[in-house]
Amino acid sequence: MAGKQNPEQRRRELCDAAIALLAREGVKGVTHLKVDRKAGVPDGTTSFYFRTSSALMRAAANRIADLDLADLTAATGSGTRGDVGGLARLVIRSGSGARLVRSKARFELAMPSSRDPGLAEAFSHNRQRLFELHRNVVVALCPADTDPGLIDEKAYVLLTFIGGLMLALARGDRTIDSYEQLRDIITAIVVAAPATSHREGVAAVDR
Repeated sequence: MAGKQNPEQRRRELCDAAIALLAREGVKGVTHLKVDRKAGVPDGTTSFYFRTSSALMRAAANRIADLDLADLTAATGSGTRGDVGGLARLVIRSGSGARLVRSKARFELAMPSSRDPGLAEAFSHNRQRLFELHRNVVVALCPADTDPGLIDEKAYVLLTFIGGLMLALARGDRTIDSYEQLRDIITAIVVAAPATSHREGVAAVDR
């Protein structure tokens, strides 16, 4: 990364280095100096851009959220009807490569976020948009006259399932190992979700 860098690009590169370290070593294994070395920048660069460890973790969480949102939007489509197969493919691909690194980092940050309000705010970045994209997948699987409240409930069920599956993939569980298998499971979950809505205001709660 020789030469003059755009500050925003440099921040992204530092966040990407922090994400890689989070996945490999956990939160306690990430220091400003280690991020400098991982990113190949002069010592002190990370501390210049992110003064504290908390600021660095918040930035990494926001970077993960931005990448997740971009991936999910591309996979499921930006319209009101989502692509079930696209979601299934994306989730299966999250079990390898750069997306697996990101998943591991995300889960490393999950528990600290319950104790750090600043990190919790960053960790919930774009949560509602992620919910809406899952909701679009549910819309694609349900009859046109399905009650909106029921759609919200099914979307919450789907989002919760996908989160649990991605944790399993991050831990090396390959019980579900093909997008066709996952596509059929997603369809079954949405169709079998409760026939009446018991969870009011799901979309509002998850904003």
